[in-house]
Amino acid sequence: MRGSPENPVLPLDHLALRGEDEADALVLREGVLNHRELRSRVSRLAAWLAREVPEKGERVASWAAKGELTCLMPLAAARAGLVHVPINPLLKHAQVAHILADSGAGMLIATSARLKTLQDGDVPAQCRIVEETQALADAQALGEDLSPSTADPDDLAAILYTSGSTGRPKGVMLSHANMWLGAESVADYLDLAGDDRTLAVLPLSFDYGQNQLLSSWYAGGCVVPLDYLMPRDVMKAVERHAITTLAAVPPLWVQVCELDWPAETAARLRRLTNSGGALTVDLVRRMRILFPQARLFAMYGLTEAFRSTYLDPALIDTHPTSMGTAIPHAEVLVINDLGEIADVGEEGELVHCGPLVAQGYWHDPERTAERYKPAPKASKYGGTAVWSGDRVKRDAEGLLYFVGRRDAMIKSAGNRISPQEIEDAALATGLVAEAVALGVADERLGQAVHLVVRAASECSDVKEDLPRKLMQELPNFMQPKVIHWRESMPVGPNGKIDRARLQAEIAA
Repeated sequence: MRGSPENPVLPLDHLALRGEDEADALVLREGVLNHRELRSRVSRLAAWLAREVPEKGERVASWAAKGELTCLMPLAAARAGLVHVPINPLLKHAQVAHILADSGAGMLIATSARLKTLQDGDVPAQCRIVEETQALADAQALGEDLSPSTADPDDLAAILYTSGSTGRPKGVMLSHANMWLGAESVADYLDLAGDDRTLAVLPLSFDYGQNQLLSSWYAGGCVVPLDYLMPRDVMKAVERHAITTLAAVPPLWVQVCELDWPAETAARLRRLTNSGGALTVDLVRRMRILFPQARLFAMYGLTEAFRSTYLDPALIDTHPTSMGTAIPHAEVLVINDLGEIADVGEEGELVHCGPLVAQGYWHDPERTAERYKPAPKASKYGGTAVWSGDRVKRDAEGLLYFVGRRDAMIKSAGNRISPQEIEDAALATGLVAEAVALGVADERLGQAVHLVVRAASECSDVKEDLPRKLMQELPNFMQPKVIHWRESMPVGPNGKIDRARLQAEIAA
């Protein structure tokens, strides 16, 4: 999709050109950058990247906390003709090694502390390592500028790694157009403006986390990145930086609503947005009481197609559990098991069509074919659609409601977690012979990770050793909340471990 003459689709780095020169654009620990300074920093980082990695389309990974590098890289890499691979700063060496190898990254820019955690063999031979502060210093010392990109909007701009229900994380390929239209879409339905200030608490390696930057800059607004330690840090930042927009996942909203917010601080917020899991009726009620002047946007999305739906804030009180309707630039269809448009109240699969659909999984045609299929005949866009695997229903008013997931993905604290990744890590310790990771409903996390294992030996220390070894190999959000030890695993008719029975036993 090329957009209209009034709203053309441009290369991603052109987002840096939209704000007023002297208006705030990015609040860093070192100081505040206005939009003119943002453009300069993007231009210089892009020039340095183009010199250091001259091959167009090369992948460049970043692995760092929120700061100048992680905020500028989406635009700077795009301007340099490179493909950005942002790595979640919470990941540990094994997951980082997989992403570097799978993406074929030619450069990794990371903090020195994270680089020290890498082990022999984690970084492929072709991947050059550069420390974060050195990269930024070299870019400024070079003192060169790179003109805005003339790339085709359909060119690849980023690979975002997301976990599937089985196997290791897979890289979703996003074009300039995907990300530009995603920014435009969210800025449109959130009604963002040049005087808005977004507190970016979501990881910038997530699709919506990165969109916090892009949609705010599309609107000419300001971003305040925050790696918070405690929920109170969020409240303090809202007051300190006059924040108008806050996006979070349900577990954080639960914690935010437990704080004693001064009325004048709560009143600063114009809009609240939720992603990464459904809001409960009780949580919606608490948020509406605490932030009565803010519009609350409930949203649904998947990395493979960015956002898909949002609920009009005017309907949140009367339809608190609805996913809403399609966002701008998206077409969302509910397809029943016969491959037809589902009737009102009939369960079907959510199918996302249109220009927000990503380009598939990086170097993985098999899994791409499973999820990216021809659009249903009823689609006005046609082409390729994302068949989400999520089951939904549509009511008589056209509002969508989530029914359940077809796969076994664990969704905890806004993170999509592959059960197999946890199981593989447990088995690799040599302490267990069998392992099953499950998601169990949890009020704060959405789902908590439970790990069911059978010991590989009678070693008396195994129950103490397994959590310690998992802590070394898995990021915090993948750590099991509970480990269940079994002498044997239930087996189904097919001879495989009966996961459904284990799930029922643990959830009981």
